[in-house]
Amino acid sequence: MKAMHIDDVLSRAHVVSLPLAVKFRGITTREALLIEGPAGWGEFSPFLEYGPAESAHWLAAGLEAAYEGFPEPVRDLIEVNGTIPAVPASEVPAVMERYPGCRTFKIKVAEKGQTLADDIARVTAVRNYIIERGRVPVLRVDANGGWSVEQAVEAAKALMPLDYMEQPCASAEELAEVRRQLMRNGLFVRVAADESIRKVEDPYRVADLQAADVAVVKPAPLGGVRRVLDVAKHLRSRHMDITVASALDTSVGIGMGLATVAALPKILDDEDVDVTPAAAGLATGSLFLEDVTEPRQLIDGHLAATPLPPDPARLSGLAAASERRDWWFERVRECWQFL
Repeated sequence: MKAMHIDDVLSRAHVVSLPLAVKFRGITTREALLIEGPAGWGEFSPFLEYGPAESAHWLAAGLEAAYEGFPEPVRDLIEVNGTIPAVPASEVPAVMERYPGCRTFKIKVAEKGQTLADDIARVTAVRNYIIERGRVPVLRVDANGGWSVEQAVEAAKALMPLDYMEQPCASAEELAEVRRQLMRNGLFVRVAADESIRKVEDPYRVADLQAADVAVVKPAPLGGVRRVLDVAKHLRSRHMDITVASALDTSVGIGMGLATVAALPKILDDEDVDVTPAAAGLATGSLFLEDVTEPRQLIDGHLAATPLPPDPARLSGLAAASERRDWWFERVRECWQFL
């Protein structure tokens, strides 16, 4: 990465506070520090509970985007999935209307204070909504490590058919056991790893343990687009599928995710046709009431990978309070030593 000085980075920074349409991860406002660099715009937005060492990966990703730019794309349209927070089943249709043309949906489950019955009702509401519109549903559930092995297997039985269960349990060892039990019981549900890849020192351990069929990779927590491409290459060689996703990014961070999918090397089928990458979790902009760019147009479940720079009026109107700006600047300083 090109040499840079922290003072230059902070002189290019804008801190914004974006309102969410629905509560997500327990928050209703998403804060982010955006960097207007010589190569483009970068984003630094680790969740507030993350410490400096972990957050430094997010800073590296933002600096790569701002100072180095992205690799050359090999495709320009990216299929995306919709994301359904842990809302009551009655609220599902209103959320799904934000995702025109999408057939693949990721549904949050195992929310604290909720039950499997709540999850069943939410997943059923999503499935029925898609079927009623004449499409075949492709459903993923994301437990964020909230289940035990036994609970995960019970949930799989109740929620099938599913494309996959994302991070049903917290540890890679538990994921491996869930996968074994699913196969042993003849339950054809794939297991996907998210936190077991992005929140550990060794993202390849899930492959070593044969703990997952799918790797959910996010550019920000893994350290940038090029790092994700390296991880994806290794995991694909271990026969794992790849889903690129966002970490509730602003439109700037979504651009980084789109650039990642756009640069994934082609996999050609027997007729030399590029096998379309799995639907990416990059339509989370629909969860924001306001963003720093005009909304990306979701056309038949796809987003264009074209870079979209922030609008100056939106940057100004969505600027965070001065004390929050100072807090984010200090966070950059704390992370800098870990780069």
